[in-house]
Amino acid sequence: MIAIKVENLTKAYQIGQFTTGTLSRDIERWWALARGKEDPFLTIGETNDRSKKGKSDIVWSLKDLNFEIEHGEAIGIIGKNGAGKSTLLKILSQVTMPTAGTVKLKGRVASLLEVGTGFHPELTGRENIFLNGAIMGMRKSEIKLKFDEIVDFSGVDRYIDTPVKRYSSGMYVRLAFAVAAYLESEILVVDEVLAVGDYEFQKKCLSKMGDLSKGEGRTILFVSHNLQSISSLCTKAIVLVNGEIKCNTNVTEAIDFYQKSIISGNNTIEQSRIGGSGQVRIQSIKIKDNQGIIYYNQEICFEFELISNSNETINNISLWFGFSDLKNNTVINSFSKEKVEILPFATAILFVTLPPNRNLMPGEYQVGFNLAKNVSGVNYEPLDMVVGYPVFRVIIGQDTGDNPVSMVSYWPQGWGSIAYENNIRIENKL
Repeated sequence: MIAIKVENLTKAYQIGQFTTGTLSRDIERWWALARGKEDPFLTIGETNDRSKKGKSDIVWSLKDLNFEIEHGEAIGIIGKNGAGKSTLLKILSQVTMPTAGTVKLKGRVASLLEVGTGFHPELTGRENIFLNGAIMGMRKSEIKLKFDEIVDFSGVDRYIDTPVKRYSSGMYVRLAFAVAAYLESEILVVDEVLAVGDYEFQKKCLSKMGDLSKGEGRTILFVSHNLQSISSLCTKAIVLVNGEIKCNTNVTEAIDFYQKSIISGNNTIEQSRIGGSGQVRIQSIKIKDNQGIIYYNQEICFEFELISNSNETINNISLWFGFSDLKNNTVINSFSKEKVEILPFATAILFVTLPPNRNLMPGEYQVGFNLAKNVSGVNYEPLDMVVGYPVFRVIIGQDTGDNPVSMVSYWPQGWGSIAYENNIRIENKL
């Protein structure tokens, strides 16, 4: 039985000026929307890419979404910030209306979209529980039967008769989740607000959602950047990219698709550059002979395209770099012993080969580079600094028979950097 059916769902937002410019056109727009018609003055919009400045004042937060969710399924919604995940959940929760398309829901929807959603700040926790139950069509006697379970799960018994405006964000989320989970609803929609709670409560919530889906047959839509949580709870997942569905399949394949899209993402050198004198610029960085995939305990080959903006030869150039996971925990911090030089106004290709490193366990990593000129002794002048680009993935090679044995989970700044013996060469092209 289908619990949620979405057809041609589209949501457009206007940025900047919100009127059409004339009163008569504003009235015409209002009359069209009141009759359920499309906005007659809606111009062709742009993809909702927050990293680029657009020419249109209309952006598509969601565009032509089509999917079905069966009763009792737990579905994860995955995507970068700004992909349209929260907008989709707000439409499914009937908080906002779509610009076009239809949404069919079979059953009552309980939503946990953001801290404070559905709660009146002046009312106590007890009063808000009864208020939410009444909104969902439950009788007072039905709410009373669930009341003790809600309070026990939330762990805010001592403050249940205190106005929720005095709750911390964690207490807010605890009570809000308990209300959404225990009151009678067929569909539970949960956004990323669980990140506010502590680790113990997050595990408790995931366990409860699993029970609701598998034990009680309730349909769950779960948005999270924690892919491990998505994997443990959900059977299927939808990947959103700039408001469009790029993948809708089982959770393992969807997560794999999403991780590969991060690795081959649209990040550019310019977006990742954070400083440097500019005498030499890194134009591009490639991980040679792969598509962002590196086998565990094998060497890594980088290829840099450099451009000199100086009328003098720049020598004594060193390359400093650091590897970190996608949570910005540094794993390796190092620099090259060998020095290179680049000719005036030349374009050069710099090849760097790093030896096998057993600290890089299977997972996703990003790299930060600092191209620096040795001025004197231990003094260096930064020429170009790029952080978080590129992103690559380490996997276990099927043909190596090698198994991970150890990992430095983080690299404190006080440890300094390791000078590495590497194969580094440069080809100057005038």
